[in-house]
Amino acid sequence: MTKHDFDNIIEFAQEREREAVKFYQDLQSRVKFAAQKEMLKELEMMEQGHITMLENIKNEGAEHIAAKEVKSLKISDYIVAVEPSDGMSYQDILIVAMKREEASTRLYTDMAVRFAGTATEKLFARLAGEESEHKIRFERLYDEQILRDN
Repeated sequence: MTKHDFDNIIEFAQEREREAVKFYQDLQSRVKFAAQKEMLKELEMMEQGHITMLENIKNEGAEHIAAKEVKSLKISDYIVAVEPSDGMSYQDILIVAMKREEASTRLYTDMAVRFAGTATEKLFARLAGEESEHKIRFERLYDEQILRDN
């Protein structure tokens, strides 16, 4: 794979992360409570961190990348997606976040398979692990704070 091709792949991944940053920024303007805005700001910053990580990989190469193995509570597998809306509840925010991270994990996992045996596979496997970490974080919050009360 040429450096140009690798850079294009990094740009693709960065664009996905920029979309996530914008999504969480937009949601911040749609929720009512400071705690919800704070949580969404935290999500925005996590996605911004991915953009920075990708820029570092673009500059340094993918040879040193190690994938993260992350388990799942599989809560998002059994929850119906929620459309973002004004005045979303905490539960709705968690569902939206879980579903977005689930979709990103799936995309990056599929891309890793597509580039099997290359440094690009490592890159996408690492990104899938990062997104899985986010998803399990939201699944734990959902389990502890939503399911506990039901």
